Amino acid sequence: MGMRPAFLRVLICVIWIVIIGLVWLALTQRPLPQQPLQTQITPIELPTPGPAATPVAAAAAPESAPTPATDSTANFVGQVELIIPVAGVRPDQLIDTYDDARSEGRLHDAIDIMAPAGTPVLAATPGKILRLFHSDKGGITIYQLSADEKTVYYYAHLQGYAPGLSEGNVVRRGDVIAYVGDTGNAGVGNYHLHFSITAVSDPKRYWEGTNINPYPLLRSTVR
Repeated sequence: MGMRPAFLRVLICVIWIVIIGLVWLALTQRPLPQQPLQTQITPIELPTPGPAATPVAAAAAPESAPTPATDSTANFVGQVELIIPVAGVRPDQLIDTYDDARSEGRLHDAIDIMAPAGTPVLAATPGKILRLFHSDKGGITIYQLSADEKTVYYYAHLQGYAPGLSEGNVVRRGDVIAYVGDTGNAGVGNYHLHFSITAVSDPKRYWEGTNINPYPLLRSTVR
């Protein structure tokens, strides 16, 4: 009987120790409350540089100003004195074919002056014969530089050159330089002069420049 109270006291102590141990274990293994909060913050911060800012920046960009259109032909009317470069053709017989469509998506950028085969082709203005050239499209051609070296005149589909004509010759307005033909891609029997004008900045690159419609210039000539 004397040992029973002592045994009970030991048992009670063991039970308390077990309870205290379980409570301590539960407290140490309990998940911290801050962790779930951090995982919720992360997706809120990510969208801040998102696509909403893009249209604002794009709308703020200034639009480029359109390039103003210029009428190059108007700048030469009254300043360039030409004659119709085919003998016997009157201004009222000319047809404006400058904007006509051509093969390979090209524009004509010239006018066709119809005349019988062999009709004399005249220098439209004073200047120098730059190049006598044969090409697949133009056939027998002439490039002439104006006296002020600002414009190049192109004569194509010629039957042939005037006797003695050569590169470097200085010609006067009205000099016979060639004859109307149908060479190149003009078409057999389609006799005419293909005539174009180009404003150039470098006469040495006479094949480059700004095309000018010859029609209003030739219509204003007085024969």
